[in-house]
Amino acid sequence: MARAFVFPGQGSQAVGMGRALAEAFPAARLVFEEVDDALGQTLSRLMAEGPEAELTLTENAQPALMAVSMAALRVLSSEGGFSLADKATCVAGHSLGEYSALAAAGALTLSDAARLLKRRGRAMQRAVPVGEGAMAALLGLDLEAAEAIAAAAREAGPKSEVVSVANDNAPGQVVLSGHKAAVERAVAIAAERGTKRSVMLPVSAPFHCALMQPAADEMREALAGTAIAMPVVPIVANVTAKPVSDPETIRRLLVEQVTGLVRWREGVLAMKAQGVEELIELGAGKVLTGLTKRIDRELKGQAAGTPEEIEAVLKTL
Repeated sequence: MARAFVFPGQGSQAVGMGRALAEAFPAARLVFEEVDDALGQTLSRLMAEGPEAELTLTENAQPALMAVSMAALRVLSSEGGFSLADKATCVAGHSLGEYSALAAAGALTLSDAARLLKRRGRAMQRAVPVGEGAMAALLGLDLEAAEAIAAAAREAGPKSEVVSVANDNAPGQVVLSGHKAAVERAVAIAAERGTKRSVMLPVSAPFHCALMQPAADEMREALAGTAIAMPVVPIVANVTAKPVSDPETIRRLLVEQVTGLVRWREGVLAMKAQGVEELIELGAGKVLTGLTKRIDRELKGQAAGTPEEIEAVLKTL
C-alpha cells in the first residue's frame, strides 16, 4: 500500500505531549535532548510539564510540535527496523509541520529545523502587535465561497485592511486571516450569506496572510544561511499542493508559505492522485487524521503519536 507520512501544525500542542514516548523509548529521548541542545532551553520539560500558556507561545509550540513528530518517526523507524523512504512515497506537513516533514525526509537536520522554527515563531509573533490581527474558521464553505466573502469584507472596509484565506483545510473548513476588524466583517458577511457557523480562533497572530510579510523577510534571511539537502522522498508543498524535491525550490516555498495559503485539501488530493492510499500522522494529536476523512473517505488515516498508536501502526506497515 502506498503511504504518505504527514506532520501536524500549530493547535495540536498539549502539555504532556511526547512524555510517554520519552519514557518508553531511548530514541525519543535522544530527539528531545538534541532539540533542547539546539535551542539552549529545556523545551522537553515545558512540553512534559507546562505551563500551558508558555507552551502555547508560538516560538515554543512550533519547535515542540516538530520535536514530537520527529520523536514519533524515530521510534517508528527504530522499532520497525526501516527508514522513512522504505515506507513512504512522499511527505507533507501542515504549516510548521512542513519543517517536520523536511527534517523527516533528511532535507533539514533536526537541530536546524528546531532553530528555524524558534525563529519563525518569534518572527510571526513580532510581525503584528497582539490584538490587531485575528483568524476565523468558516464552517460549511468551500474555498471559492470563502474567497468571495474575504473579497467582500475588503471592499466594505478601509483599503489598508487585510483579510484573506489562510487555510483550505478540508471541505467545509476554510480559515480566514488578517486585521481583526476585517476578519470580523467577513464573519458578519458570512452569516448574512447563510454560512453554517463561523468561529473566531484563539490565536496570537494572523498567520498565512500579507501581514506576515516581515516574518517572511526574516525567514528568507534565516533560510539563506541554512543547508537544505535533497529529501529522500518528495514533499508536497503547502503553497503549491505539488511534490517538490529541489532544495532551492523548497527554500523559496518555505518563505512564500509564511504569507501564503496552506492548500492542505488540495495537497491531500494530489497525494491520492499519485497513488497514496493511506496517510500516517506522526506527532501530537489527530487533527490531520480527522481532516483526511473529511477530504476523501477512500483514504485511510492513522495517527502515530503515542506508544500504543505506534504499536498499532507497526502492525499495518
